Amino acid sequence: MRTIGLLGGMSWESTAVYYRLLNEGVRDRLGGLSSAKVLLHSVDFAEIAALQRADRWDDAGELLAGAARGLEAAGADMVLIGTNTMHAVAPQVQAAIGVPLLHLGDVAASAVSDAGVRRAGLLGTAFTMAAPWYRECFTAVGVELLVPPEEERALVHRVIFDELCVGVVSDASRAALRGVVAGLVAEGAQGVVLGCTELELLLGPADAEVPLYPTTRLHVEAALDAALAG
Repeated sequence: MRTIGLLGGMSWESTAVYYRLLNEGVRDRLGGLSSAKVLLHSVDFAEIAALQRADRWDDAGELLAGAARGLEAAGADMVLIGTNTMHAVAPQVQAAIGVPLLHLGDVAASAVSDAGVRRAGLLGTAFTMAAPWYRECFTAVGVELLVPPEEERALVHRVIFDELCVGVVSDASRAALRGVVAGLVAEGAQGVVLGCTELELLLGPADAEVPLYPTTRLHVEAALDAALAG
C-alpha cells in the first residue's frame, strides 16, 4: 500500500470526511483490520481564508507547497489537496514536489464524462464557480459547466463558509440549495458537481432529480486506486 499525503484543514470538517472515507475504503477493499496509510498536514484555515479574500493566491500556494514538501519528506508517495478551491494553486504545489499530485478537478471531470454527461451544473465556493481552471478540466473531456446566477452563487458561498465549514448543517440551507440545483437542471444540467468538499455534508442523491457528483468521494476513490494499484 502506498502512502497518501493529504493537505487538509480547509476546512477540517471535510478533512475528517476524507480521513474516514480513506480508511473505510481500504477496509472495504482489503478487509480485516486494514486501514489507510495516510500522512496529514492540517493547516490553519483562517490563514488560508484570509489569503483568499486578499487575492494573495501565490502566498497561499507557497504555504501549501511547503506543506506538501514536508509530506513528501515524511514518506508520502502521492499528495492530495483536500479542497476544491485550493486547486487554484495545484500547479504551484506540484512544482514543489517530486511525487504525483492527484488533481481533484481531473478526477471529477473524468467521472462526469465517463457517465455520459455533456452538460453539468457546478456548485462550490464563489472562487471555484468563477475559476477558469475548473472549467478547463471539464472542457478537456467535452463537458460544459453551468453555474448558478450571481445571487445564488453568493448563497452557496455563504452556506459553505458561514455554516458547513463551522459544522452547521441546516435544513433550511438544504432546501435553499435544492432550489439552486433545480435551477441548474432547468437550464439543462444532466448532473450536478458538488465542487466543494463540505457540500457533501449537506446534499445527497435524494436532493436532486439528476445525479450528484460528490468530489470528495470521487477523489478518495481515485486515491485508493492509486495507493493499492499493482
